[in-house]
Amino acid sequence: MTNPFSGPEDHQPLLGDSRQPAAQQPGAPFDQQGPAQPPPPNTNPVNVPNALTVLRLLMVPLFAWMVLSHPYDFWWRIATTGVFTLAIITDAVDGHLARKYNIVTSFGKIADPIADKALTGMAFIGLSIIGELLGTQPDSGAAGAAWWITITILVREWGITLMRFLFLRRGVVLAANRGGKLKTVVQSVALIASLLPLMIPFKWGAWILVLLALVITVVTGIDYLISMIKSLRQQQGASAQQQPPPATPGF
Repeated sequence: MTNPFSGPEDHQPLLGDSRQPAAQQPGAPFDQQGPAQPPPPNTNPVNVPNALTVLRLLMVPLFAWMVLSHPYDFWWRIATTGVFTLAIITDAVDGHLARKYNIVTSFGKIADPIADKALTGMAFIGLSIIGELLGTQPDSGAAGAAWWITITILVREWGITLMRFLFLRRGVVLAANRGGKLKTVVQSVALIASLLPLMIPFKWGAWILVLLALVITVVTGIDYLISMIKSLRQQQGASAQQQPPPATPGF
């Protein structure tokens, strides 16, 4: 039976009433939620980004055969450029998927940069062999082959990659900076333009892009070396601080 003298406030549950939903109890301790924790990375090696990396590795010998077996045939050069462009696209796609779904695997850390350097390295070597890195047709000679550009870029690319692996083994991770990403884009565009069977007036644009890629590659390589030296010194300083002081001999 309802008490006729009771007001509506007499039927409100007490603050500590366990039947009251937590959302309706402002100020309660369990209303306070901590910051959301990011999900752990996906370390399963069987994933789409790694499959694209393997595909890119398999496309390197195919691309090498195409660019060297039919270097001056118009339609073969179009097909060769298409294969190279497709391989470059797989690099962008697997990186995007790995970041979007937080996929981090040991295979990807090692195979992805190797696939990238093998693809672009083969493109520079192939263009030097057929004499079209800074020239046209095989009669351009040493100037068209421009082996000095290819060797400089290969030494920088593989040298930095090897040093990054060595630093990774020591627990020092050096992420790609904006300069490195710009270098990759300019190299890719320069190689695509150089692989296309362009006429002389348009070839000048490809040659300018190659020289620009060379400059950016060298500058970013120096920047990486400086970053590596700084990271190594910081690691050595942190290790020195963690070492206990030498014991004082007693008397």
